[in-house]
Amino acid sequence: MTNVEAPAKDAEGWSYPYGSTQRYHFQHIHLFASDIDRTIAFYRTWFDAEVTWDGDYAGARNVFMKIGIGAMHLYDQAPRDEGRNAVHHLGMQVVGLDDLYDRMVAAGVPIRNPVRRSGGSGYFMLEAPDGVLLEVFEPGPQRDPEVRRYYGFGP
Repeated sequence: MTNVEAPAKDAEGWSYPYGSTQRYHFQHIHLFASDIDRTIAFYRTWFDAEVTWDGDYAGARNVFMKIGIGAMHLYDQAPRDEGRNAVHHLGMQVVGLDDLYDRMVAAGVPIRNPVRRSGGSGYFMLEAPDGVLLEVFEPGPQRDPEVRRYYGFGP
């Protein structure tokens, strides 16, 4: 594994991805895959997708891919019939997760569960208008260097 440069931090101690000072980034779409290897091959063949990480996350195989500057997560599970087809959720990467969560709760935004933490990262899920499921997350500094690069931290 190679080291990932520590990103610059602001006065509040927040680290910003992608060499930016913006707090919010549409980071990925998360798709169910009934045949994950076939799905990987499709995106590699037709769109030059690069697998940046393939491993277990939250008890299931997840594959993180980059297509140009865009990102895609594949979840090794057949699509559920929830009206979203194979799309599970949209991933919104933020800086200052707890701050955003607290402001949303204070404003009365319905969030079913508190911030969940895993491997130094945190996330919460909420439903946006029209039933779009959002994962609002902040990757932690303890994640694998390959995963940190995928999330815009480091070269």
